Amino acid sequence: MTDTALAEENALLKARLAETEAALADAVESQKRLESIVSELRREKFGRKSEKLDPEQFNLPLEDVELAQGVLDAAQEKVRRALKGQGAAESGAPNRNRGHLPKHLPRVERIIEPETTMCPCGCGEMAKIGEDVSERLDVVPAQLRVLVTRRPRYACRRCSGAVVQAHAPEHVVPGGLPTEALIAQVMVAKFGDHLPFYRQAEIYTRQGITLDRATLGNWVGRACFHLRPIADHLQERLKVADRVFMVETRAPVLDPGRRKTKTGYFWAIVADDRGHGGAGPPVVMFHYAPGRGAVHALRFLEGYRGRFVQCDGYEAYDKLTKVDRPVGPWTLVHCWTHARRRFVKRLEKDASPIAEEALRQIAELYAIEKSVRGLGPEARLAARRELSAPIIAAFRPWLEAQLSRIPRSSKLAEDIRYTLARWPGLTRFLKDGRLELDTNPVENQIRKIAVGWSLCTPFVSACKH
Repeated sequence: MTDTALAEENALLKARLAETEAALADAVESQKRLESIVSELRREKFGRKSEKLDPEQFNLPLEDVELAQGVLDAAQEKVRRALKGQGAAESGAPNRNRGHLPKHLPRVERIIEPETTMCPCGCGEMAKIGEDVSERLDVVPAQLRVLVTRRPRYACRRCSGAVVQAHAPEHVVPGGLPTEALIAQVMVAKFGDHLPFYRQAEIYTRQGITLDRATLGNWVGRACFHLRPIADHLQERLKVADRVFMVETRAPVLDPGRRKTKTGYFWAIVADDRGHGGAGPPVVMFHYAPGRGAVHALRFLEGYRGRFVQCDGYEAYDKLTKVDRPVGPWTLVHCWTHARRRFVKRLEKDASPIAEEALRQIAELYAIEKSVRGLGPEARLAARRELSAPIIAAFRPWLEAQLSRIPRSSKLAEDIRYTLARWPGLTRFLKDGRLELDTNPVENQIRKIAVGWSLCTPFVSACKH
């Protein structure tokens, strides 16, 4: 080997070494980032002053973990390639989520041929003996287009008195810029994906379209007006339901003129009969109110003809049981999840054996519910009376006995009193197979708003008001 070749080889090795060292530095930094995130998660979950995070909120820091893990994986792969030389990626690398892409997606195939298929021994053209096939998920970015509508006019050349032209179609924004499809996209992004108007405006600006958030808001307001019949229909479906779920959650709302936000509340009402084998589709309606007092619950439930409201233990719902209605006052069905959550907190904070035993008994109730989910009301009620009723019958005196043995001012005593005070509502599921143990059907709907809301009232409320 000549001196020139040795010098080139030496330079190549030094460059590869520098590249490897840089990749290792990136890997070390990513590792530190992962350890920091995991430490924060442990503190959030097990620290003295923290509460257990909502599942959706808990996923937010986990996304940081996964992102950091991706950086670490890429850095490690780069190191492996550098150590092996400028070859292809390692064949043993895991291919996550591959081979399971939906069949309905269109396939665009590309064939990567070797630079030559001639045998290196000089035998001639080589024959194809097989192939490796991989599938990766690709995307075609959203593309704006201009919809041009032409309406030709026709006139009679003989009499020159008759002129015909097709009527212009009606639009949500008469004579305006957007098609109905674009307005639908803006609404889904706003209320489904919680993407504020100003962020959407920035997205359109990147594609050369100048739209301000006031314009987007006006479009959506017009659409809300036209969607009002749908909102009315949803509410009528809810009004005839014999049992509804109800919950409220706090949300920041823009306070014009003060350059800050104020606290508002979203209320969700749900009818969902899938738990007891009902064939009707689930329905959810969101309302906005400036507070969470009973006056708002009464207003939103005005005209409803049902008997049961499944809710948490918030005191404002108690006034529903005193309202004068043609079908009688509402009957409250309280939520075992909210009671269980209190004992979970006591177990995490204090390692209380009483809380642990309470959780064990509640878990038995949920195991029974899991076995009858989706069955008809009669089958569910029969199983509850046979299996759940004995647990409930023993659970209350056990709680009362524990309450008499612990300090009245303790948090555990407060949790037990909370459970006992709502005992009629917590045990009402033993009398009707259509009732559920908890308010999860409505909690699952409003959680998305609680996690990702973007300072505005929901469109159904806008349609109604």
